[in-house]
Amino acid sequence: MPRIVGGTLGGRQVTAPKGRATRPTSEKVRESIFDVLANLTEIEGSVVLDLYAGSGALGIEAISRGAARAIFVESHARTAAGIRANLQQLGVSSDRWQVVVARAETWLKKPPGGPAPGLVLLDPPYAAGHAERALAAVASSPAVPAGALVVLEAAARQSPGVPPGLELLRAKRYGDTEVGFFSKVALSPEPPTPGPYP
Repeated sequence: MPRIVGGTLGGRQVTAPKGRATRPTSEKVRESIFDVLANLTEIEGSVVLDLYAGSGALGIEAISRGAARAIFVESHARTAAGIRANLQQLGVSSDRWQVVVARAETWLKKPPGGPAPGLVLLDPPYAAGHAERALAAVASSPAVPAGALVVLEAAARQSPGVPPGLELLRAKRYGDTEVGFFSKVALSPEPPTPGPYP
C-alpha cells in the first residue's frame, strides 16, 4: 500500500484500488517530486488539482504538506470511491477535498469556478499518447491559470513535447519514469489583422 512520505500524515498508508491496473507513484518518486516543488512553489495554503488521481496519493501528499484544498479527478467511479475512503480514514476534513468522477480532459474544459489551482499533478496512463494529451489539455484549460505549476509523471521513453502555454522548468528521471515540472504561461493574443487603409 502506498505510504504518505512527509508532512502531518507522514507514515500513514493509503489503499490502492484492487483489480485494476493502477500504478501508484512510488514513495521515492513522490518524495523527490515534493522536494523539487519545495524549491519552486509554496505548497502551504495552495489549491492542488490531482488528475488521473488513482489512489489519490499525490494529492493526499500535498494535503499532508499543508495544501489548503485538493481536487481529485478520477474517471473510474469505484477508484474515486476509494479516494474518498482514504481521505476519510486519514481524518482529512471534508472542506479540504473534493473527489470528482470525470475524465481529466473533460473536467479541464469546464469554466473556472472556485479558487484556482496553483499546482496541477498529472499521472496519466503510461500508454502512448496519454502524456501529450494530458499536457495539451492543461495548457488550454480555462480552469488552470497562468502561473500554475504542472507536474507530469510519464514513461521516460515517451518524452512528450511541450505544448504552447507551458514552459518546461526541470525534468528528472527515475528508472523508466520521467517527471517534468512546467509553468503555465499566458499565451500572447494573436496580433490583429490589419484592415484596409481609409
